[in-house]
Amino acid sequence: MDHENRIEPASLLDTFSDAVILLDQTANILFANEHAAAFVGTHMRELRGYPLWQAVPQLVTATFYQAVINTIRTRISTQVKYYAPITQTWLHMYLTPTSEGTALFFHEETEPPPLQNTFQQGAEGHIDLLETISERVALLSPEGLLLEITQQPLTDAHVLREEVIGKPFIYFPSWSSMPVVQEQLSAAIARASKGDIARFEARTQPQPGHYLNLIVTLTPHRDVNQQVEYLISTTHDITVHKQAEEDLHGLVEEVPQFIFTARPDGAITFSNQRWLDYLGMSAEQAYGFKWRERIHPDDRQRSEEEREAAIAAGRPYEVEYRLKNGASGNYRWFLARAIPKKNAQGTILSWSATITDIDEQKRIEQAFHHSQERVQALMASNILGIFIAEEGEILEANETFLYMTGYSQEDLRQRRLNWLHMTAPEYITRTHHAHQQLTLHQYLPAYEKEYIGKDGSRLPVLVGGIMTQSEPMQTICFVLDNAARKELEQRKDTFLSMASHELKTPLTSLKLQTQLLRKQLAKQDTRKMDIALSRMEGQLNTATRLVEELLDISKIRAGKLEYAQETVDLNNVLQEIVEVLQQTQPTHTIVMSVPTSPVILPGDRDRLGQVFLNLIGNAIKYSPHANSVEVDMTTSTESIMITVRDHGIGIPREQRDKIFERFYRVASQQYSIPGLGMGLSIVEEIVEHHGGTITVESEIGTGSTFVVTFPVSPSAVKSHYCL
Repeated sequence: MDHENRIEPASLLDTFSDAVILLDQTANILFANEHAAAFVGTHMRELRGYPLWQAVPQLVTATFYQAVINTIRTRISTQVKYYAPITQTWLHMYLTPTSEGTALFFHEETEPPPLQNTFQQGAEGHIDLLETISERVALLSPEGLLLEITQQPLTDAHVLREEVIGKPFIYFPSWSSMPVVQEQLSAAIARASKGDIARFEARTQPQPGHYLNLIVTLTPHRDVNQQVEYLISTTHDITVHKQAEEDLHGLVEEVPQFIFTARPDGAITFSNQRWLDYLGMSAEQAYGFKWRERIHPDDRQRSEEEREAAIAAGRPYEVEYRLKNGASGNYRWFLARAIPKKNAQGTILSWSATITDIDEQKRIEQAFHHSQERVQALMASNILGIFIAEEGEILEANETFLYMTGYSQEDLRQRRLNWLHMTAPEYITRTHHAHQQLTLHQYLPAYEKEYIGKDGSRLPVLVGGIMTQSEPMQTICFVLDNAARKELEQRKDTFLSMASHELKTPLTSLKLQTQLLRKQLAKQDTRKMDIALSRMEGQLNTATRLVEELLDISKIRAGKLEYAQETVDLNNVLQEIVEVLQQTQPTHTIVMSVPTSPVILPGDRDRLGQVFLNLIGNAIKYSPHANSVEVDMTTSTESIMITVRDHGIGIPREQRDKIFERFYRVASQQYSIPGLGMGLSIVEEIVEHHGGTITVESEIGTGSTFVVTFPVSPSAVKSHYCL
């Protein structure tokens, strides 16, 4: 029978047209009829046993919460009308105590009731009013349950009102994963529920990767009996302000300068960490005036006098001094600048200062000072001519240079000296090339040229220099009078020319007589004498070739090497040279690959033959243990390339750039190879005269490859190759 009495009232409640919810003494749901479940969009079994605030967040407001709590506490029936923002309905709620707790009856109103002097007017009035007060406002129960909240926090966290209403505020999504913030909020709720205003600053995370810095204030609201009815939580977004602070702090820490602030008397009150790290001191050790013990003893009095004068005059000050590094104990130069901050009456309130490391600058200044002293001493040289130029104009020059060129100090002051205008015309191209090297490498490799003096005379010189500034370009040039050496070289060239001519005549006569004698003896069948005469003729040929090379060198030096201008078939020239050398040098097989059709090049046939005779002869001479030399000629639309390859002793890397110099020969400890080292110098001159280039690749013990390249002529023919 008792069982039936308990079931029948519940079944009866299901027949009510209004929503009905029965609570126990702790506000947990004992029963909810079907209308109540349907009203909040769930099933009855989803409501039973759950706390009212969490089970039906759609109905919870501050008015709702306060009415339920008062009825449970006072056991007095009451009624209240309020607006449920989630369901967007006006509700008339009747609250009646029962033996087990409280019964709630909800009736939906179609129109809003007239305003009454109720809790709703004071606490909610409605949520729209809270939105106008602040973007982030929440109403909490004294225990910290969320009763109402404005839209902005919900938007920040991407949650719906019904997902958070009635739940502990410390579990709000913006800080649900941040224990530190939850602890701060829990402590603030405890304080506010006791009647105190609580405030704290927190960094929250409404969404992954998105942070907000908030100042949270919890204010208790009391009833007529001074009991805390509910808590008002307001939050102020200071994210932009905090970011600005962090940016400023980061900037202060990142700038290379030391930054600090000071009191009106100059005592330090704040600094960036960089300054403390340099001093090797903590803030407590450095602040005030203690840091000044790190100033170099020789600089302290001067810096102190400047600081005191600036304080007395109320003006900015600037002073240089050396500051000791706390870690290394070394001193570096710094520039300190300070600006006073004043009030309207002109009284200094504080100082803002920076200290900039200028040690490198001071060292450069000192080095420049010493350099100037050295330059002055150098400029006094009576051996070297020295001038300083900007672009082409000579700005300064020592007396030696002026004496060399015949100009005066007045000419220098009037800007009448220009190194390019003073250069002899035939050296302009070489001078431009040298100054391209200067721009590229910041130094001017020594090169020979001639200056034209003020009186029109020519002065052979050797010029070198360095760049001291790029924009505009400034250089210091050193000029050595080269006239004596040039005269000596001229005498040497004259001697070589004379000696060559003097030697050539008897050698030619001797060679002709030897050939005549050989022919006569050949008729008499004197074989042994024929062999001896053949050897004599070979040595005479060698001597003749050396004399001819000496004569060519002399002509090259004088710029008088003669060239014929004709149409040359390079195929024919190569084949003739190879045939001659193959007969005279039977120790090596010369393997040749050339195009089947003629390859035509305008130039001097004999001189071009001289090139290949020298290269192939050298290939044989410098490969004593090999048995072959390869000669290849290839053509393209742009060039003709002749390659001479041997398998001999090779050329050391450090000697490759020198082999085209006059009288230079590749050194070998194992082989004694005859020659005066003139052949490749002559070869290079002939190749360049024909517009070509010559290069060499070599490896010790493997051999060398010389490549001669000529620009193709319009009549050159590219065809198949034959061996």
